[in-house]
Amino acid sequence: MSWEIDFLNGIQTLFQCEWMDALMPPLSSLGDAGIVWIVLSVLLLLFPRTRRAGAASAFSLILMLIGGNMILKPLVARMRPFTVNTAFSLLIPPPEDFSFPSGHTFASFASSTAILRNHKRIGIPALVLAVLIAFSRLYLYVHYPTDVLAGLLLGILTGYLGNLAARKLFPPAARI
Repeated sequence: MSWEIDFLNGIQTLFQCEWMDALMPPLSSLGDAGIVWIVLSVLLLLFPRTRRAGAASAFSLILMLIGGNMILKPLVARMRPFTVNTAFSLLIPPPEDFSFPSGHTFASFASSTAILRNHKRIGIPALVLAVLIAFSRLYLYVHYPTDVLAGLLLGILTGYLGNLAARKLFPPAARI
């Protein structure tokens, strides 16, 4: 675990500055409770051209909620890095749940992967936002690198599974 604290400290050494301190909390908050991804899923569901992408994203977020927040977090019960390095001053209120996997990263990559597989023009900016949210969790010192990596990998897998479910509901040949 010491390499992970060193990694987080390295991010602070390389990137910490006033404008990043101002940018990272609101950027990270976009991922709170997956709200940006839920809103995007609902918006995509409203239009026939993007309905499959919205359904894939919604299915992936449901899988993420069950697999990540309800099963993995309590099962692993990993404390957050700011509880180990108590000298670090948080820029956001301390999260009260466990650290592994990063739920913000998991939801971000689940949704953006599902969207990307169905609609590249929306999926690419969604993926960029997912990367930024994941980085914000490291910058804000609320996740270890392996929490974020696990969230990223599980998110991609869950996005793929959400896409499979959406294809059953909206087959590629079907007019929607």
